[in-house]
Amino acid sequence: MHISYSQPLSAGWNRMKKALFQPFDLNKWFRVGFTAWLAGLTDCRGNSSGNNGSNNNWDEFFSFPQTAWDWLLDNPVWANLIIVGLIILFLVITVCIWVSSRGKFMFLHNVIHDKAEISQPWHEFRKQGNSLFIFQFFWGWFAFAVFALILVYSFVTGRTLYETHASRAVVFAGISQMVLLFVAYLVVFGFISLLLKDFVVQIMYKQKVGILRGWGKFLILFSKRALPFIIYGLFIFVLGIGVMIAVILFAVMTCCVGLLLIAIPYIGAVILLPISYTFRAFSVEFLAQFGDEYNVLPPVVHLADDLETEEG
Repeated sequence: MHISYSQPLSAGWNRMKKALFQPFDLNKWFRVGFTAWLAGLTDCRGNSSGNNGSNNNWDEFFSFPQTAWDWLLDNPVWANLIIVGLIILFLVITVCIWVSSRGKFMFLHNVIHDKAEISQPWHEFRKQGNSLFIFQFFWGWFAFAVFALILVYSFVTGRTLYETHASRAVVFAGISQMVLLFVAYLVVFGFISLLLKDFVVQIMYKQKVGILRGWGKFLILFSKRALPFIIYGLFIFVLGIGVMIAVILFAVMTCCVGLLLIAIPYIGAVILLPISYTFRAFSVEFLAQFGDEYNVLPPVVHLADDLETEEG
C-alpha cells in the first residue's frame, strides 16, 4: 500500500477552501473557530530566551531555591496565598483539559461534515470526550512531572559544574547532555501527543469507543505501519516551521498588529482557522489511506448513483 503525504495535504487544503471560502461565511468562521479554539486549549506553545550574567548572577541563580524557601518561611501569609493560587491554577487547568477534550471531537465533527455545529457534537461525543479527558489529565501531569525532574536534574548538574569549577570540556559535555535530554523529551512526548490528537481521536470518533480501545486499535495499526506515521510526524514538524515563518511575515507586514490579534484567545483561533482546519483535514485524509476501518469521512454519493437508485 502506497502512503501519500502530498495528496492528503492537497485534499485537506481543498476541503478547507470549500468549507471556509466557498462561500465565505463570517458566522461559520466564528462558530467553527470556537470549536478549533476549544480543541487547542491544551496544545503546547511557548518560547524561550536567555541572557548572560556575571558570577554574582550565577551565585544568585543557583542559590535561588534556598532563598525562595527562606522567604516563604518568613512570609507565611504570602506562602498561603501562593498555595491558594496554585490550587486555583490546578482547577483552571483541569477545566481547560476537560473542555478541550470535548472540543477535539467537536472540531473534528465540523471538519468531516463541513458544518459549524457546537451543541450537537458537544452532547453526542460526551462519553468519548470524558474518556479522553481522563487520559489527558493523567498524561499531562505525568509529562509535567517528567519535565520537572529534567529541570531539577539540569539544575543540580549545572550547580555542580559551577561550584567545582569544571573545565570547559566537562561543562560542554554536561550542557550537551542536558540539551539532548530536553530534545528527547520534546520528541517523545510531542510525538505521542500528536498521535493522540490526530489519529486516536479519529478512531474514537468513528467507532464510538473509549480512550483505551482507541489507543489499542491505533497501536495495532502502528505496529504494522510505524514508518509512515514517523514520517508524518516529521512532515508536520516541517509544515509547522513553514507556518511559523508565515506568521512572522504576517506580523511584520501588519506592524505586529496581526500578532497581537493572534495572541488574543479565540480571536487568534478564528484568524488562524484556515491553518488549523487544513491540518485537521490533512490528518483525516491521511488516516483514511489505511482502509475503511480508519476512514471517518462520509461516503461520497455521486449524481449517477442517485439516478440509478431512483430508476431501480
